[in-house]
Order: sequence, then C-alpha cells, then structure tokens
Amino acid sequence: MAGPVWLPPAEVLSGLAGGDGTAAIIVTDIRLPRTLLALSIGATLGLAGAALQGLVRNPLAEPTLFGAPSAAAFASAVVLAFGGASALSLALPLAGMAGAFVSVGLLFLVAGRRAGITVLLLAGLALNAFFGAATALVLNLAPNPFAALEIAFWLLGSLEDRSVVHLALAGPFMALGAVLLVSQARAYRALTLGEEVAASLGVRVGRARLAVATGLALGVGAAVSVTGAIGFVGLVAPHLVRRAAASDPARVLLPAALCGAALLTAADILVRLVPATTEIKTGVVTALVGVPFFLWRILGIRRTEEGA
Repeated sequence: MAGPVWLPPAEVLSGLAGGDGTAAIIVTDIRLPRTLLALSIGATLGLAGAALQGLVRNPLAEPTLFGAPSAAAFASAVVLAFGGASALSLALPLAGMAGAFVSVGLLFLVAGRRAGITVLLLAGLALNAFFGAATALVLNLAPNPFAALEIAFWLLGSLEDRSVVHLALAGPFMALGAVLLVSQARAYRALTLGEEVAASLGVRVGRARLAVATGLALGVGAAVSVTGAIGFVGLVAPHLVRRAAASDPARVLLPAALCGAALLTAADILVRLVPATTEIKTGVVTALVGVPFFLWRILGIRRTEEGA
C-alpha cells in the first residue's frame, strides 16, 4: 500500500474499512487493486516456474520456454498498434490471453502430443523466438511514433494505472491456471526418476504436459496481457525456496508461489518509492535482479560440473 504520497496507517485502515475522502480513494481505487494484482501475478509466475522446472527436470527452465508470454505480448502489441485500443482497454488482456492459447495450440501442432521433452522445448523455443520477432515487426510497422512508444513502454512490464477491472478479468484465468499446474504435483515428483519410470508408476506423461502447457497459457498469458512482460520471477522464486522444500518438485509449488508474490510486490513497491519524473517499469527491476541471479546459477552449475 506504499506510494509516492505518504498516508498514515490510520488513514489506510480507514480507507480499507470503507471510509471516504481522498485517502480512501487512493487506497481503495489505486493502491489496493495494484497490490492485489502484484501478489496474484507474482504468485502465478512463481508457481508456473516451479511447475515447468518440475516437468522438464531442469532448474533453469522458466515460462518463456513454452512461448506463451511472447505470444501474449505479440497479440497485445497488435491491439495497441492497429486495434485502436489504449493500454487500459479491456481488449488488451483479451487479446493477450487469446495469443497465449494460440501459442499452446501451435506448440502441440508443431511438436505433436506424444513428443518428448526435448522436442517440446525446442518447439517452445522456436515459437518464443518467432513471436519475439513478430512483436519487433509490429513495433517496426506501428502506424505512428506514439503507438510505437506506447508499445515499447508496455512491453517493459508495469503495474502502473492497473485497476480492479484488470484484476477481475485476469484473476479467474490465473486461478484456473494455478489449479491445472498444482494438479500435476504427483507427476513432477515421479518425473524426477525419468519419464519411463514415471510412466511405470502410473503417471500419464502426455496428459501432464498438456495440463502444464494449458495452465501456463491461462495463468502466464493472463498475467502478461495486463502488465506486459515481467521476466525472471518464474526463474528466481523456485530457486529461493527449493532447499526449504527439500528439492521436492511437488512441495516447492506453494512456497514458490508465495515467494513470487513477495518478489513482485517488493519490486512494485520499489518502483513506486523511487523518486523519478517517470515511474520505473517493474519489468526493468525484475530483470536487473534476475539476470545476475541467473548468471550466478550458471556459474554454480559450471563449478559443479567441473568439480565432478
């Protein structure tokens, strides 16, 4: 509930309790929806990262591997550039979620429903690169410099000016995506022994992949469509809690979701408190923190492999 204007705790509590006045408007109409959106999107990204890492058995996996975030960003950029919709229009999140679903359909069309993890990842990487290039093309073909600038700022990822409408639209899809991702907890645990062993234990690996891909499209697609691209939360959050969960991919799901919520909320509070003429984008902050963490993890894996 922090922001550039200091509000005493008593006024914040009064606003939450239904009081009136300027402070109540700031609390209930601006800061509360933004905080709830940061918590829910951070939880979605953290949970998605943990689920994907459990599915592919790779600690460096994150939601962008399946292309859904890039597809959501592309579809939203098209709406901004040629649809005549503003960054606050409901058409934007609807387009983003549609793009994410299209990416999942293309993923299974290219890889096939019975494809192995390697083929699935390669297909996801190809789609991610394609939709990234398509977004750059949309920027290049934007009808005017103002539209291009709006798209560029939106792609940086931000919770600025997001309202309860965005929360109401994206929330149900993120909740449904979370249900699908958590429903495969048993599969993540069994897959640590390999796909063949997991199948012998009764895990339907193909169904698990379909559930995770659909959950990612619902949750991450909805999140990206209302905030733009916010990266590295899905990568960092599972790592921060993995030891506490004894490296069990099923037990790390809930802690990763809570950690993702805390990380994104902290990043959003930081951008609100930093004095600047233009608010720093939340996606920039998460990238500045996430990239060094990613490099640190790579160096750790390298040391382990060289010492083996």
